[in-house]
Amino acid sequence: MPATSVRPKRKTIGLISDTHGLVRPEALKALVGVDLVIHAGDIGSFGVIRALRSIATVIAVRGNVDQGPWAESLPETKKVQAGRTSIFIVHDVKQIKVSPLLEGIHVVVSGHSHRPSIVERNGVLFINPGSAGPRRFKFPIAVGILHVNGCMTKGEIVELYT
Repeated sequence: MPATSVRPKRKTIGLISDTHGLVRPEALKALVGVDLVIHAGDIGSFGVIRALRSIATVIAVRGNVDQGPWAESLPETKKVQAGRTSIFIVHDVKQIKVSPLLEGIHVVVSGHSHRPSIVERNGVLFINPGSAGPRRFKFPIAVGILHVNGCMTKGEIVELYT
């Protein structure tokens, strides 16, 4: 009997951060069809998580504005496995207390700065989807998408407003 070739499952992960209690319809629309949503903190209210759950399963971490009973169960960091890809989620990238490379982490998702960015450092992909909440500074309003195919990853920023 010939061997069966199984293609690695592809996953599309929606990335959002710094909503500060605001659920933009444009952000929800940009994330429709993803397999998972990651919120990298400064959620602002449980209503944001509830709205995102209408799209897909949500994994969220606590940001510096996430306080009160609704936020107490949110971790400050979270490690997630998507197929063969290890993803580390933290609100402020400056608060990472582990070495992503030494821990076998492939992708770090963060927020806090409101500045969307995708940077690779030492083989680790760092993605900040920017802010999908109220405008601060002069950065675009944005979300991110992480495409995972086995252990291959590609990030993209989706600007909602420039």
